Formats: sequence, structure tokens, C-alpha cells
Amino acid sequence: MTQGRARRRLPRSVADSAWGVLLSTGAPVGLLVVRLLSGRASPDALADEWAADASTYLYVAVSTAIVFAGFGAALGRRADSLARLATIDGLTGLLNRRAVAERLHGEVRRAQRHRQALAVLAIDLDGLKRINDGYGHEAGDAALRRVSDVLKSVCRASDIVGRWGGDEFLVLAPGDSEEDARRLAERIRAAVAAVAGATPLSVSIGVATLGAREPSLEALVRHADDALYEAKRRGRDRVG
Repeated sequence: MTQGRARRRLPRSVADSAWGVLLSTGAPVGLLVVRLLSGRASPDALADEWAADASTYLYVAVSTAIVFAGFGAALGRRADSLARLATIDGLTGLLNRRAVAERLHGEVRRAQRHRQALAVLAIDLDGLKRINDGYGHEAGDAALRRVSDVLKSVCRASDIVGRWGGDEFLVLAPGDSEEDARRLAERIRAAVAAVAGATPLSVSIGVATLGAREPSLEALVRHADDALYEAKRRGRDRVG
């Protein structure tokens, strides 16, 4: 399972390192300009000057490229780290609410433009307050991580999975009909119930699909939430 079909790009560390190498080519040129301005080289004999002291120019080019590449890679890694923190939920490693919302907007537009199916699964961990009160918040956090691990293993490469907030998760299933989405929801529900741990776990799941009944993003999410609460009302550990 991946966390969606984000457009692939080079890591910032690689891209910034490459930019550093490119910019470093200005160092030997700058040295040559300094020599011209100081009168140590003649404009009429640039090729001779370059050839006569090629080792110096090569040294300047290589050493500057190493420094610039290292500096660019460090800045790129920092940028990659900040970008990850902005989109990833720290507890579960899934996409956070902001990132899921952005992906949801994009998937709804894509589905409407190409007249494709799109399903949303609203998933709630049953009894998180009971686990927190009875076993402590560390046990509650462990339970949320166990559910997220199930989602990572059960959901498909095309699905987009994130923590919607608190004890709720959201799965976007591009191309899924309501029947497809319900099958996926049942697999998730059964897999959570089968996970071994200090406390038994269950989830309630609401399913909604984009279409005439839910023609907009807001209606789609609202219907998924309504179906989730109906599943909880009917006894939890079920798909609504």
C-alpha cells in the first residue's frame, strides 16, 4: 500500500545537490575573470591561459562542486524533512488530515472530469476512550498504530490512506464502486478484529461513493460520516 498516487519527483536533496554542482561551474570562470582584471592573463590568450594552468582550474572546479553539492544536499534534506512533517501524522505514519483533504479535493475533481468512480471509507476505532481510561493513553496510541498498520497492509497501491483526526481514519478508493468499497471495508474490519494485542480491537466503517446521490466533495464526506455513525448505532464492528 502506498499513500496515494502523488506525482513522483526527485528528492530535494538530490535536486539541490545537482543545482550546487551546476552553480559551482562559475568558480573557475570567476578565477579566470579575476586574473584578467588583475592583468595576470590576457583576453587575447584565454585558451592559452586555461591550458597553461589547467590543474588549478580543475582543482577549483572539483573542490567547489563538492562543497556546493554537499551544501545543497544538506539544504534539500532539511526541506524534505519539513515537507514530510507537514503532510505525515506523527503517531501513525499515515497522511495527516490536511494532506488527505488536499488529495480528496484532487481525486473528486479527477473523478468528475473523467466520469470515474470514487469511494470514501470513514473508519472509526471503537472504544478508544475506554482503552485510554482502562489501560492508559500509551495503550490508546498503540491501538491507533495497530489500526494504521492494518490499513497499510490491506489497502491497495491506488488507495489514499490517512488519519482524519482523533480515532478516525479516511480511505479514498479511486475507481471503486459501492460494492467494491464495501468489500474493501469488510476486509479492513475483519483484519482489525484479527490483530493480536493487549486489547481486542474493532472498527466501524461508513462507505460513500461519488455520484448523483453525493455530487460534491462535502456531500461525499458527510454521507460517509452518516454511514459511520449508523454503523456505530447498530452495534459497532460493522460496515454502514
